[in-house]
Amino acid sequence: MDIKTDQYNEKAREELGNPHTQTFLRLLPPILAARRETAYDCFQDPDAVHAYGARIRAEVMARLPELLETFEKQATANGATVFWARDSREANGYILELAKKKGVSYVTKGKSMITEELALNEVLKAHGIETWETDLGEFIAQLLERPPFHIVGPAINIPVEQIRDVFLEKGVLEVPTTDPVELGLAARVFLREKFHHLEMGITGINFAVAETGTIINVENEGNIRFNKSSARTQVSVMSLEKVVPTMADAMHLLRVLCRSCIGLPLGAYITMDHGPIKSGELDGPEELHIIILDNGRSRIYQNPRAREALRCIRCGACLNACPIYGKIGGYPYGWVYSGPMGQVLNPLLLGLDQTPDLIEACTLCQRCKTICPAGIDHPKMLLYYRNRNLERDPFFKPGRVSVSKKTLYRLFSRAAGRPAFWRFLSKTLRLMANRHARDGVIRGMSSPAEGWFRSRDLPAFPERTFHEVWRDRLGETHGAGSNRGSS
Repeated sequence: MDIKTDQYNEKAREELGNPHTQTFLRLLPPILAARRETAYDCFQDPDAVHAYGARIRAEVMARLPELLETFEKQATANGATVFWARDSREANGYILELAKKKGVSYVTKGKSMITEELALNEVLKAHGIETWETDLGEFIAQLLERPPFHIVGPAINIPVEQIRDVFLEKGVLEVPTTDPVELGLAARVFLREKFHHLEMGITGINFAVAETGTIINVENEGNIRFNKSSARTQVSVMSLEKVVPTMADAMHLLRVLCRSCIGLPLGAYITMDHGPIKSGELDGPEELHIIILDNGRSRIYQNPRAREALRCIRCGACLNACPIYGKIGGYPYGWVYSGPMGQVLNPLLLGLDQTPDLIEACTLCQRCKTICPAGIDHPKMLLYYRNRNLERDPFFKPGRVSVSKKTLYRLFSRAAGRPAFWRFLSKTLRLMANRHARDGVIRGMSSPAEGWFRSRDLPAFPERTFHEVWRDRLGETHGAGSNRGSS
């Protein structure tokens, strides 16, 4: 997958002007958010459930090296082969060599963000090995050569006419139709043939349990289970933060993951693997290879503040809550991870020089923080990234900062530390802004505020601040009290 995170502003403007995207975004995120709220209502104390999930992820961050070593030991004892990959080159190289050794001409893949981070499909294709995505949404996105639009539905925004056309073009569909059921059936028949002769299947991992060496996958279609049970060789790739201490912890995180992701108590299929097929078992792979991917994460882990991003369990709830994502969708984020999730992960994995606009695209409304079942404070992290970028911290590979932005930051810092100056500045800015108001609404201003008004308006500022009004009311109250006391 091509990385286009540096094109955020350009792609965002395109999506703001795309009527189909705008119609779709008015429906999907609110519906998923509402389903999540309903799913959590079944708990006697939803806040406590949420907080417990955050504590589990905090423990993982505190014990990560120890937990990974324990997981490797247990998984190896279960019969799996564990490979530690320092970066995408090593991970892709291991999978490619394994595929060549097995003599496979194609592989199938379950829905997996980590293999998209690796750009695995492109690497295998370059060496003559065909890759088939088996999740319906990922399959459609693959045929259209597009990145995922949403973590839950990678192609959920694609018009049915486009799906029909690409299915006809790629030989998935023989008779033209726009019936969603018929299109789904055509994809199912096409992919089922791949499973019948499958030698090697590749999946991601939702959770890896340290105490038992178990890997867990969550899905709603059953394709991951096919990838695991049909193939002679199974390859499961995990980023190193996916480990959890105990099976009880994994069960709790499954409850919050599925509710946060799709608004259901559990996904339709939960698959747990304790190693390759054993004597007396009916199906399963003859070989299980588990790849633990670093790809910069151990470096991130060394920074106590940056490592908080590794808490993420990829539920996608923050996408549905985010007002920015709700306007532009997933494409502008330019890589695998989108929404607030992508805004805290992408800058660490790619560097601030490749994600200069992502760290600025936040209203700091706190909705992502409130809804995150892993306890990530996304706004606080984005403010931290901005500070590190301005300070040119080499750890973060700093990107561009304009002279005007530097000046604005310095001015804000000085004003915020001097109450009298702050009051003077805020009053001046209110007066200047209100000169552009018409009928109580500010619809446009000149630079540097013009960017705000490209797609939104702003109510005119009141003539007096809350503090001014409150101070006068306090004065009136004290005055009245004095009069009563003297009578």
